[in-house]
Amino acid sequence: MSSSPHEIVLTSSPDGPIIAYDSSSGAALAQFTGSRSPCRGLAIVGKSYIAASHISPTTASGSVHLYNWWSSTAFHNLPVPEPVAPLTATSDGLYLFAGGLSGSVHGISIPSGDVLKPLPAHSKPVSCLAISDDESLLISGSDDGTIVVVPIFQLVGASEYDNVEELILHRFAAHSDSVTAIVSGMGLCNSQIISCSLDCTCKFWSLLRGTLLRTIVFPCTISWVALNPTEPEFYVAGSDGSVHKGSLKVGSRQLVTQGSELIAWTPKHGGAVVSVVMVNGGRNLISASEDGSVWVWEVDTGQVIMALGNEMGSISDLVAATGINCSKANGFGMSNGAYGSGNCHFGSSGKELMNMPIKKILEMEDVLKVAANDRNRAIDMLESAIAMYERLLELILKEAKRGTRNNKQW
Repeated sequence: MSSSPHEIVLTSSPDGPIIAYDSSSGAALAQFTGSRSPCRGLAIVGKSYIAASHISPTTASGSVHLYNWWSSTAFHNLPVPEPVAPLTATSDGLYLFAGGLSGSVHGISIPSGDVLKPLPAHSKPVSCLAISDDESLLISGSDDGTIVVVPIFQLVGASEYDNVEELILHRFAAHSDSVTAIVSGMGLCNSQIISCSLDCTCKFWSLLRGTLLRTIVFPCTISWVALNPTEPEFYVAGSDGSVHKGSLKVGSRQLVTQGSELIAWTPKHGGAVVSVVMVNGGRNLISASEDGSVWVWEVDTGQVIMALGNEMGSISDLVAATGINCSKANGFGMSNGAYGSGNCHFGSSGKELMNMPIKKILEMEDVLKVAANDRNRAIDMLESAIAMYERLLELILKEAKRGTRNNKQW
């Protein structure tokens, strides 16, 4: 195998381990143990870490477990002020955000685990989190049906604030039931998101104005949505066990679209579909169900082409990791209980290092030093860019609030 970036999918469970699969072959690559992860409690943190929400079965207290790719056990247990479920992280891996039972959003600095001042965004538990495609905004959904949009620089930079509304860019009543997923990305304008809900709808929103653009009504509740990176299509996870396919193209001026324009793929899972992800450049879709089944679909035909081996009774989340470099220079090792594919080895205990030649260990040390220097330079450039971006966003927010006040006066 070449050292090209690897694409991996991971499943979590409230009853068992996190399992990593090769998205192309379906082979099991690793198991990461010790977490009992609730719905939406799994996230990829940059290219280095896996984060999993954990609810203690004995004390019911909450924490976040942080894993690296080459160890089957968590190397960091991040304490949080309350039990949390949904997670999302910035692509650079510097910040992880967790949604709490109280309705607050907690920011965590990675890998130190420092918890930022919480944002009391909702009146009921936070049910989902997302980061906008340009990574400037954190978007949260709640069991209270609301969606809140906050500039990320406000969250990570505000140590003290008197009024939480000063940090919030938009707050709107989105659904009549719990918000199950929020997605932005390819196929949508940068200023648009899609939200899904237990009220059987998916809604398209403008982030510029916080206004509703389109509503699609489904025959069942929806738990997740995935966008096709190459076609104007989307796919949703239905509680009826089906994957439903829809078009991003609006064929009429109607604000509400009924389910007659949707296609339900067959066969159905034996339980509700909890998540769907696109892999392999949009050629395949992977769906995971509460009944423990994980299927790989061919997008062009809408047919199941592979079932991934499952070693757990139920699944709480499914995520895809792209850009994970599996070259030997990364120092991935393999030991008892680990899985491997070509040059890519995951879930080892580190004992392999004891059996490595000294020359190999020195080579790995040189690689790590170069990577550390590159990271420091990148951080310096990023801090400079963030400072400029913060000043620009402050001006934009001031102008937006001034415009809102003027509109209210008229």
